[in-house]
Amino acid sequence: MFPETLPARLALLNACLNGSAAVCLVLGLAMIKRGRREAHKRFMLATIALSAAFLVSYLTRYALSGDTRYAGPQALAWVYYAILITHVPLAMATVPLVLITATHALKGRFEKHKRIARITYPIWLYVSVTGVLVYLMLYQLPQG
Repeated sequence: MFPETLPARLALLNACLNGSAAVCLVLGLAMIKRGRREAHKRFMLATIALSAAFLVSYLTRYALSGDTRYAGPQALAWVYYAILITHVPLAMATVPLVLITATHALKGRFEKHKRIARITYPIWLYVSVTGVLVYLMLYQLPQG
């Protein structure tokens, strides 16, 4: 069912952008492991674009409606808050990590890129996947 309000539509868009970013991250890693640098670069630039679009959409949704309260089953509230308490600070850390990692790659500093990417990649993937989970728990779980 398609959401009726603009903030709910933006939340769905955010989940789609996060999910797409996660897929591109996995494909980007697969490409570099196969030695396909150009394909890796394209997937990673696509991931950056998806994440930037997410950030704009998220900030717009937040400006329109503020925080969204968890209203799902109380038995799952602890799961939601455990995800959220890790997701938020890691999401904030992702922006500078991605910028630093991408800058090293684009300037041809591949050893530095590889070293920091080992930190950036799992955090970015975690944030992208948990972003989808947060959406599902806020908007798709029956209210508890």
